[in-house]
Amino acid sequence: MLRLVLLAAIWGSSFLFMRIAAPVLGPAVLIEYRVGFAAVFLAIVGVILKKRLDLRANWKHYLILGLLNSAFPFLLFAFAARTLSASVLSVLNATAPMWGALIGALWSRQAISGRSALGLILGTAGVALLVGFDQVTSRPGAAVAIAAALVAAVSYSVASAYAKTAESVEPFANAHGSMWAATLLVIPVLPFFPAPAEPTIGIMGAALALGILCSGIAYILYFKLIQDVGPTSALTVTFLNPLFGILWGALFLGELVGWHTILGAAIVITGTALVTGFRPAFLSRAIVPLSPKSK
Repeated sequence: MLRLVLLAAIWGSSFLFMRIAAPVLGPAVLIEYRVGFAAVFLAIVGVILKKRLDLRANWKHYLILGLLNSAFPFLLFAFAARTLSASVLSVLNATAPMWGALIGALWSRQAISGRSALGLILGTAGVALLVGFDQVTSRPGAAVAIAAALVAAVSYSVASAYAKTAESVEPFANAHGSMWAATLLVIPVLPFFPAPAEPTIGIMGAALALGILCSGIAYILYFKLIQDVGPTSALTVTFLNPLFGILWGALFLGELVGWHTILGAAIVITGTALVTGFRPAFLSRAIVPLSPKSK
């Protein structure tokens, strides 16, 4: 449980760091720093742990994963972070599993259940509530930023759908290889989005934290969590991320947390849980009849 909360706290802080650094560095430069720092960090860890990438066999896989799960969504969130608050970004990010379930149903051509349909309605309503009442949505360019963040969440879900059909690759290699691929993929975007201003030490610290802490270390924690408790329990981190995104934004950026922020986040999380069929492990255990040995 402690590792789960720690991971949620780290990933929730990514929106704080993006909100700090994106207006100064711009989306492309910031994300090039993020994936570049993460790639170098994971390379060092890979050498220590003697983990191989096997580029010859998996380079196409790393490129696809690096595009869908890192380069493209990271750029979109960094673009949105120039306008939106950390709390709004974190809630919009929490819709990713919801879109993933929808894409999975469409991909397999299966009918969407009533539970999933209700979850989609709730998730959409939660986003609408958050967007409709939050002051940041009145800023110039907010509508485009919101759309970019939602498309980024969809990209994460497409990456998950792809990963399920792709050839099995060792989890650490997935993280390491995709970060190098993302580093290469962002380079052509750099001329179109130069840094608006010279970065300070604090801004570079935020970029470094995004790369090493929120990408490198977070990936190691996440894949270790999946290995130890399974993917279903690890999914809980998705529901905790917005709580920390809202908390860090309020504590360090002075963002206002209104009733619409809390209620919108709760509705989005509830809708996502319904769509994904997620049920916390402690609830599952609670409804299982006790065996004679357990009494």
